[in-house]
Amino acid sequence: MKDRLLKELIATAIAEDVGGGDHTSLACIPENAVGNAKLIIKQKGVLAGVEAAEKLFSIIDPTVKFIPFLKDGTAVEHGDIAFHVSGRIQSILKSERLVLNIMQRMSGIATSAREYADMLDGLKTKILDTRKTSPGLRFLEKEAVRIGGGINHRMGLYDMIMLKDNHIDYAGGVKKAILLANDYLRRNNLKLKIEIEARSIDDVKTIIETGGIDRIMLDNFTIADLKSAVNLIAGKYETEASGGITLETVRSYAECGVDFISVGALTHHVKSLDMSLKAF
Repeated sequence: MKDRLLKELIATAIAEDVGGGDHTSLACIPENAVGNAKLIIKQKGVLAGVEAAEKLFSIIDPTVKFIPFLKDGTAVEHGDIAFHVSGRIQSILKSERLVLNIMQRMSGIATSAREYADMLDGLKTKILDTRKTSPGLRFLEKEAVRIGGGINHRMGLYDMIMLKDNHIDYAGGVKKAILLANDYLRRNNLKLKIEIEARSIDDVKTIIETGGIDRIMLDNFTIADLKSAVNLIAGKYETEASGGITLETVRSYAECGVDFISVGALTHHVKSLDMSLKAF
């Protein structure tokens, strides 16, 4: 699945970037000229995208030799060398920006995920990503979250029933939304988990009374209300806190006893990790 998605991504990226030809390289680099390059880390963080880069080079030019020195998930410092490549210079130059774009963004996400995960050290709570991802890059961005120490939530609309505020309002309320979702799964012979958003303690009570779900998302709850909700649920269902939770507040929310905390900012508000690909 990932190989297919990566190949599709690379094909799209090459079409976007190369178009009718990399005329700069074609103009000044002989077709059969060979050379070497190294990936230099220029900022402290968590490395991600090495495996993706290796696949990318092999797809663009199978004759390019890729020598990794660091693995995905490695804590890196300024000046570290992630890998060397050697082969046709035109192929290296064609790959350069795409490799950097992927690795810099993935490493930025992995770094952020590691920071959140480290804040929860010693607690049972796990960090989740969301669907707030760059179109076409979700599989890479979610892989970066996993590399950094987070856990992937659903990949898309197809692998979980997730009843959020608009679904609930359109369906006619919490109870009706749950009943309709369970009926849909029965009618279509589907085995999917059901998660439902609660916006208040009253919603939590209604969800518990209705049953038929797997996880309750406690959205934009105060710390006090979150504690009350977790006590009400009492382990009958998985719990997930969400909504405006930051690196500074995440541990306080986790200490309320929730199983998961989802953080959209992991993938939609990320600063890429600085790095460069240099000839040597």
